[in-house]
Amino acid sequence: MAVNKVCTTLHFAKRPQVTGGRDSSSETSWTPNTDVYLADKGLVIKVELSGIRREDLVLTVEGNQLRISGQRRDCCRAAKCKFMLMEINYGPFESVIELPSGYDLSSAKAIYQNGFLRVDVPVAAATQAQPFSVPVEAAES
Repeated sequence: MAVNKVCTTLHFAKRPQVTGGRDSSSETSWTPNTDVYLADKGLVIKVELSGIRREDLVLTVEGNQLRISGQRRDCCRAAKCKFMLMEINYGPFESVIELPSGYDLSSAKAIYQNGFLRVDVPVAAATQAQPFSVPVEAAES
């Protein structure tokens, strides 16, 4: 059975952040692999971040955007290693994930375990507008 990468109709965007008219991805060295999927109670964002210390991760929420940034340290380059093959990305990284409306990032929970960051974002509580009165003022004659 073949597994194919598919595009869904879920409206979220993962993109480098544009700052000051220029693409900030030129300032970061890599973007981690990320999965976003629907679960029973909301969205799950799963980011592959092996070799990164939990203390080096920064999660920032701005509106409906989740910014995940940090750094994977490379002690070999400091020791002046001569690579024969280098496929692992090191240095600073950043990923910005824009979520569709209907999810509550302020109630998100994040856990980092076995090289994966998992962020659970619950569905936003349905807010029902309470009826209220609008006062009618008397017109000046």
